[in-house]
Amino acid sequence: MASVPLRLKDHAYDVLIGPGVRHRLADTVRRLGAARAVVVSARPAEWVPDTGVETLLLPARDGEEDKTLATVEALCGAFVRSGLTRNDVVVSCGGGTTTDVVGLAAALYHRGVPVVHLPTSLLAQVDASVGGKTAVNLPHGKNLVGAYWQPSAVLCDTDYLSTLPARELRNGYGEIARCHFIGAPDLRGLPLERQIEASVRLKARVVEADERDAGPRHVLNYGHTLGHALERATDYALRHGEGVAVGTVFAGRLAAALGRVDAARAAEHEDVVRSYGLPAALPEGVGTRELVRLMRHDKKALDGLAFVLDGPGGAALVGDVPEDVVARVLDAMDRRPLAELVAPGPAAVASAGAAQERAR
Repeated sequence: MASVPLRLKDHAYDVLIGPGVRHRLADTVRRLGAARAVVVSARPAEWVPDTGVETLLLPARDGEEDKTLATVEALCGAFVRSGLTRNDVVVSCGGGTTTDVVGLAAALYHRGVPVVHLPTSLLAQVDASVGGKTAVNLPHGKNLVGAYWQPSAVLCDTDYLSTLPARELRNGYGEIARCHFIGAPDLRGLPLERQIEASVRLKARVVEADERDAGPRHVLNYGHTLGHALERATDYALRHGEGVAVGTVFAGRLAAALGRVDAARAAEHEDVVRSYGLPAALPEGVGTRELVRLMRHDKKALDGLAFVLDGPGGAALVGDVPEDVVARVLDAMDRRPLAELVAPGPAAVASAGAAQERAR
């Protein structure tokens, strides 16, 4: 088991990573002093560990379709009916959309109740459950309504990953791949648990330096500006990690077009993305003009188009990027049928099989 500390000025918690760590939940709840818990789970009841206290189990559904304010309202209503107080605890058990929605509900209910995350997907373990960002979508774009609300603990049980299909595992690799360009060592070829640990350590270090996106934390959005636009443009047929992977390739090419990196460094972006079995092309039928329009809704776009891009001093937020340069880079990217982009590559299939074999 690995333990990654995350220490902020007014809050501290640990991220535990390894097989069976979900069974630490009762100890965690006891440490918090909670008398009751509400567990919101997108996984079968047998995958939900004992909390050690009186518990209400609420079913959830992973997926962008439920990542809405209506879902948050429904959860808060259930909290009221259960008698949940600020001395109790909310627990999420599911993928990244579940941790986002449950985290936001916990942040808003009674102006904040403790929340513990049990992320069950690779994407949620390496990114969504750690760092305190919670949000839901609007029809206009991704994650436009949210709050910062740090969890009290994160239990990344790698046994959960044994149930993931290859494509869902690949979805998490999109976040791991982009770590290559924001300060992580080369994670290719390492055991999955070490990849998760390295990704979490990187994120914890960045969040400790900048909890609320005042500056350095922007680097965690590497590849996300185009990635979020691609999710919206395909009505979420392209998953988050897949979109981030394509966005990472784009970020390398845009950085080269702006003279921030050379051609070899730009090509490295595609090499890394493809090594994880991830897509590197835009989907056919999604026009450049539509993508630019969607990217203007990005939260970082305070003045024109903004992207986190590689450069001589490492990744940094670059604002007011000329639209014609963005359009030219998008037009030059390869385009493939959406069905081809969402088919997991050999690397993702092999990794899914290895994860399942380890759990047997």
